[in-house]
Amino acid sequence: MAEKGPVGPATASRDGSSNNRRGFVIAAAVVAACTGLVLYGVLNTEDQPKPRAVPTAEVTYEVTGTGTVEISYLARSEADDATVEKAVKLPWKKSVQVPLGKAPSVNIALDGKGGQALCALAIRDRHVQSATASGTYGRATCTGELPAPAATEESTG
Repeated sequence: MAEKGPVGPATASRDGSSNNRRGFVIAAAVVAACTGLVLYGVLNTEDQPKPRAVPTAEVTYEVTGTGTVEISYLARSEADDATVEKAVKLPWKKSVQVPLGKAPSVNIALDGKGGQALCALAIRDRHVQSATASGTYGRATCTGELPAPAATEESTG
């Protein structure tokens, strides 16, 4: 009678390829599951709070007069960075949204040829301040104050 080898799960080819395949399948399943969880976390935005809009007020800057000026003004910026426009021919006017709690300002500087320029600042269509620059490299600044944003229930406690 011929001898038979063991029968059942312990049977494998002599080179162990059955165990290698099983390990590969398990590893692939684990990688696929981890990838799925990562993608779910990245792509699932339902539970994330929406960024709150920063309340703003409309500010109008206006510069009139003669000459060429450099104008810097505050626009909507959390970092308080000024916007600068160079070699501006007058008249010039710009309306922007400025975050509440910030101090809007417009600065003008005449070039080497001089002249005369008037800056004006209005908040919500209400004149706040004006100033005049004249002569060679003349300068003027107009500033205003915006109220701080109203406290919300969440921010008060």
